[in-house]
Amino acid sequence: MDNYAVYRLPHQKHYTLISQTGNDLQQLDSVADLSGCRGFVMAPFMQTEECPIVVIRPDVVKDVALPAIAEPHCETELLNSDGLNCYRNDFELFHKALAVGRFKKLVLSRRCDFRHTDIDAMTLFVQACNLYPRLFIALVSTPVTGTWLFASPEILLEGEGHAWRTMALAGTMKLEAEDLKGEGEASRWSPKNIQEQCYVANYITECLQKFASDVVEEGPYTVRAADLVHLRSDFSFRLKDDDHLGAILEALHPTPAVCGLPKKEARDFILLHEHSPRKYYSGFMGPLFPGGQTHLYVSLRCMQLTAQTFHLYAGGGILKDSDVDSEWRETEAKLQTMRNVFQ
Repeated sequence: MDNYAVYRLPHQKHYTLISQTGNDLQQLDSVADLSGCRGFVMAPFMQTEECPIVVIRPDVVKDVALPAIAEPHCETELLNSDGLNCYRNDFELFHKALAVGRFKKLVLSRRCDFRHTDIDAMTLFVQACNLYPRLFIALVSTPVTGTWLFASPEILLEGEGHAWRTMALAGTMKLEAEDLKGEGEASRWSPKNIQEQCYVANYITECLQKFASDVVEEGPYTVRAADLVHLRSDFSFRLKDDDHLGAILEALHPTPAVCGLPKKEARDFILLHEHSPRKYYSGFMGPLFPGGQTHLYVSLRCMQLTAQTFHLYAGGGILKDSDVDSEWRETEAKLQTMRNVFQ
């Protein structure tokens, strides 16, 4: 199969395969063009000629029971990383822009590369499903995008008909020791994390006012994702016009959780100054079926798989009172989600 996606929704015991029989992969110029599309969507942080929005046509759709397999054996070697000194330089540049008031928030990401021995991508997918039952797991492969594995906790847009959901997910802490036995209920959030999540929730509220009615917000509350916890608010609503999903997706993406505020200026700043191009990291992906079920998730906790290398991505939100060492530790904790899949 040249164009396929397999995904497992949170807490399900099966995965779904969507594949395309032909090589005429649909590529789009903008998120707004997704209106009326059907299939599995993969969108980058910012679409370019090298990283377009693609839609895998659902020529084949089938559910498959998840197999129980042993942990995959894969020898790896750290090739290179956006190390601490590089991260400090990027952080200083981002923080200066925040300190002078150009932005309320910016998200700084980094990449880490591992050489690996041969291993089947589906083996890694099943391992991720076994490790992370709470997360949306997806493996996507096309000649245009390459092959990517995701383990995301964040819904961008989900629902069917007129009934839809999204969330504001921001703020991160690592669970350790006895806290790993629970759901993070003992977590005590810093003012920085609370403010960061509030920015995201307020932005989503403003977006929904344009496209939705009967909006109900619940939260924020603590939610666990792998060995991390986040602050989350849930939004349920009715879409005024479910025939134009591309319009609301264009308004939501990228959310301040992966970009910053104000959005356009923050994205331009990130594209100009971030050390490693994000490609499909912090974009979104998932099945899009107008009139049926849609499950679009933000592309977090992800890696690109090439013949000899795993490229891992992670990022974190920065405010003017952020600390570089704590932000670095947050990216390390997020990278560990994918490291656990192959180490």
